Amino acid sequence: MTATVRLAPSGRAFPVEAHETVLDAGLRSGLALRYRCINGSCGECRGRVLAGTAREARFHDFVLSEAEKQAGYVLLCCTEADSDLEIEVAEIGGVEEIPYQEIEARVAKLERLREDLLVLHIRTPRSQALQFLPGQCVTLTLPGLLPRYRSVASCPCNGTRLEFHIRRMPGDAFSQYVFSGLKGAQRIRVAGPEGRLGFDKDSTRPVIFFAYDLGFAPIKSLIEYAISLEGEQALHLYWMALAGGQHYMDNLCRSWADALDNFDYVPLTSVTGTTDGALDGEWSELSAVERVVREHPDLCGYDVYIAGPQALVSAAFRLFVENGLPEERFFSDTLKYF
Repeated sequence: MTATVRLAPSGRAFPVEAHETVLDAGLRSGLALRYRCINGSCGECRGRVLAGTAREARFHDFVLSEAEKQAGYVLLCCTEADSDLEIEVAEIGGVEEIPYQEIEARVAKLERLREDLLVLHIRTPRSQALQFLPGQCVTLTLPGLLPRYRSVASCPCNGTRLEFHIRRMPGDAFSQYVFSGLKGAQRIRVAGPEGRLGFDKDSTRPVIFFAYDLGFAPIKSLIEYAISLEGEQALHLYWMALAGGQHYMDNLCRSWADALDNFDYVPLTSVTGTTDGALDGEWSELSAVERVVREHPDLCGYDVYIAGPQALVSAAFRLFVENGLPEERFFSDTLKYF
């Protein structure tokens, strides 16, 4: 049985499947619901059932008062729907409402994509899922090493499984250790989130995503979040790889384009970019930005999300605004590569 949950006061609705908790269904559908754990320990995901029939799916440690129970309060992480529901709940309005978190997580998997690039998969405890918005960053700390600031590449629909894209950098102790010394199940400290890239989940405007090199990490998080919303607006991805490099998740991008009628993917290659994010010359990068304008000559009805080095972001901002993009619809992340 599939039920529909409608949230008050926002009116946002999402489907919940049989034997799926309301919290899991809401996060899967891209809703920014408040939570900290996913096992009934913290009480952060409390909501009040206004209509319909819900049931407690599992025991939880957090104790609701008798007055709260009588008023219809439940924990969304431990509640399943027996009918369509209307639930009063506080949703997260923006990045300023995300609390700062410090989590002792563990390495789940090291996925080597190239000799110099891997995907670091981290699992948090079920009692301390990371709450973040798409495109945000965290600080990763390994024992004995200086912390490193990294974009979360995974969707916020699952805060217990986090993904990071790491390049081996000469002279950088953190990346060298990740490639040569890091082991599965090893502890790693996650702190954050930070960053204001975000995603306008209420917008129905077509979206342009532009990623430069490892800027694909936050852009991937944004795209997966946008897909989870199941909107109908067009999604356009331009991804520029480094000179002599490759689009390290090209197959994933092509699978999005094959599966989604509203998604298209344009891979580009830089002839001048370097691995530290600097621009030896701006011509090829500017040409890529100019291509976006040629293919979308009137940007007044678009939202743009871009992640890359400062020179590229600044050039894109000037050109896009000159071609009609409202300044408030240009969302950017200036990247540091190590």
